[in-house]
Amino acid sequence: MESTDNGQWNRRIAVIGAGPGGLCMAIQLKRAGFDDFVVFEKAHGVGGTWWHNRYPGAACDVPSHLYSYSFEPKPDWSRSYADQPEIQAYFEACVEKYALAPHLRLGAAVKSAAWDDERCVWRLATAAGEVLEVDILISALGMFNELHWPDIPGLDEFRGTKFHSARWDREHDLSGETVGVIGSAASAVQFVPEIAKRVGQIHLYQRTANWVLPKEDEPFSAEQIERLRTDPEAMRKLRSEIFETLDAVITFSNSELLRNADAAGRQALSVVKDHELRHKLTPTHPYGCKRPLLSNFYYETFNRDNVELVTEPIERISADSIVSVDGVARRVDTIVLSTGFATTMYLSALEVSGRGGRKLDESWNDGAQAHLGIATSGFPNLFMLYGPNTNNGSIIYMIECQVDCIVRQIERMAQEGIDWVDVRPDVMQRYNEEIQRDIEGVEVWQADCLGYYRTPSGRIVTQWPHTMAEYRRRTEQLDLEAFAVQRSR
Repeated sequence: MESTDNGQWNRRIAVIGAGPGGLCMAIQLKRAGFDDFVVFEKAHGVGGTWWHNRYPGAACDVPSHLYSYSFEPKPDWSRSYADQPEIQAYFEACVEKYALAPHLRLGAAVKSAAWDDERCVWRLATAAGEVLEVDILISALGMFNELHWPDIPGLDEFRGTKFHSARWDREHDLSGETVGVIGSAASAVQFVPEIAKRVGQIHLYQRTANWVLPKEDEPFSAEQIERLRTDPEAMRKLRSEIFETLDAVITFSNSELLRNADAAGRQALSVVKDHELRHKLTPTHPYGCKRPLLSNFYYETFNRDNVELVTEPIERISADSIVSVDGVARRVDTIVLSTGFATTMYLSALEVSGRGGRKLDESWNDGAQAHLGIATSGFPNLFMLYGPNTNNGSIIYMIECQVDCIVRQIERMAQEGIDWVDVRPDVMQRYNEEIQRDIEGVEVWQADCLGYYRTPSGRIVTQWPHTMAEYRRRTEQLDLEAFAVQRSR
């Protein structure tokens, strides 16, 4: 991206979130010559989901040479799928290299944002009571911002230790304890094998079985790392190979690849020795209906004497036990809620008001929607990263597409003296009708598997139904006719 001279453009920009999206946005704003911006982050460190998710075994499920910025390759990843500490260190290194610290406001949660029609500014209020105005607002909250807490009778009455897996209590020692794990999806698949080595007993409560495929995750040798470090072409080739492999599978349209995934999942299940247990762990929905998971250790963990799979639904929780509907009360010392996030809320997790005081959560009553997942009508000068219907493949790649698109829009505003831009409602409606039709064409997403993709209305608001290459194609050209504008000169 070419740097431009924007010294005469005195517009202030705010970014909410210092995760992968917010940091990428900050870096590219600086590279484009926009230096008057601030990044608000409610945590006391950067990294977003990688700052918060520090449970044992936390790791990426996209190969790290693609789960990293294209402009900031890291040749010395220790293995194909890096773990949380290494990913966190990568983002911290990016902050240092690109001198982002002066722009960061850590420990500063934005509670609300309101558009002022008359003055054409966004008014932000923080949890600390501070109120400030900015001209452009960029949300980098993404999908994994709001924790999902299960509605289980008696949960508040439990007198032992309890915490969400995304807010792991690292001060609490699980050694020798009896632990109840509620939820068996992405996080549990990673941390259950780790804690099983030191707890006394695990009772894992599974609502629906998930497909868990093997993970090709051998550590890189010193020779491999040295080659990637000294040969830029080798780095480019590796990233390209990962991209092509991943891009070929994310649309779930290749029947042969789906059959191979199903076979790989069943082969992975074969390590479970007990036939009845293996049956309970076998999904009844097609591969791809829910988020595909990867692990080389999850299934074999169920061969341990101290791990029990519970498939009966939970009826209630008492002061010291989890009681299932069959009347069995299992006493536990600690409850870990591996119940994920409110993935369909996006920016509506905050109180956001647009034109005429219009509330974002009301506008999204039928489900979050935006043009290209970036702009939503009625909310001028508001852009989103990892917004509605952009989840697929490597989110870092998708975020870079979005950031480039937003920077082009801001450059246009600076060059043409534009006070505000707002995506036209008819453009957004046509786009979202098309996306929903395309989603209906992804057969595996239509199966009933209780995934996090859908809102209560039945609308899938998280998934991008095409390839990453197609998203790049759609976002790389700025459609000037798609936006209403107001010019100050």
